[in-house]
Amino acid sequence: MEKKKILFISQAITPYLPSTEMSNISRYLPQAIQEKGKEVRVFTPRFGVINDRRNQLHEVIRLSGMNLIIDGNDHSLIIKVASIQSARMQVYFIDNEEYFKRRFVFEDGDGNFFADNDERMIFFCRGAIETVKKLRWTPDIIHCHGWMSSLVPLLIKKSYKHDPLFSEAKVIYSIYKDKFDYTFDETFGKNLITEGIRPREVKAISTPNFMNLSKSAIKNSDAIIQGNEEINEELAEYVKEKKKMFLGYQNPEEYIKSYSDFYDKILS
Repeated sequence: MEKKKILFISQAITPYLPSTEMSNISRYLPQAIQEKGKEVRVFTPRFGVINDRRNQLHEVIRLSGMNLIIDGNDHSLIIKVASIQSARMQVYFIDNEEYFKRRFVFEDGDGNFFADNDERMIFFCRGAIETVKKLRWTPDIIHCHGWMSSLVPLLIKKSYKHDPLFSEAKVIYSIYKDKFDYTFDETFGKNLITEGIRPREVKAISTPNFMNLSKSAIKNSDAIIQGNEEINEELAEYVKEKKKMFLGYQNPEEYIKSYSDFYDKILS
């Protein structure tokens, strides 16, 4: 029997970014799922705080070189990879000089939220999916972690729904308490509209803020996982309203088995 394939797309993975519940799950869950006999791929942004030399990142020339058009401009997609030797696992990094060279993650040195985080999010989500296409790798499950991955469910279910690599994929979105208080520019919807995504699909996020992006991710996912013990109450109610398959919060000692069983349930 062919191994089931799980694609992890996360905005934060330890040790490349500081330890949090999200970054720890994104690091140790793929390893455990791989050890249980499934095939995994892991994608994350290559933020400027991640040192290439220290973390032994190197560019994958055969995967780099594609341009993604955002707001009418070409942006070069650079793919880097690093190996976590103890896990025998590779992590793919989505990089771009304009979006990810700065030595910060989401805010500048004065704590100001970057106004182009919306473009960085679109670039990351599309870049991860396009790289998986280049790899010609067909995921059975796509598990997204963090708001920066929140466009993946919409893209998979609308823009890539007829692509044979993704047409049968089940999408899981993990909800964390990673809220930001910022509303993106009105050009967000225009930048998001691509083949398969029509204006009505982005109407729900015509006010592009954390809450509406999260609701879009929930609506377009097949299942939801509560990643933190406490999450936004409005989002918790929205999950119930949409009647999604749901896995509640799992403590750090037990989450791996629970997540693995949840994957098997979704694939059955």
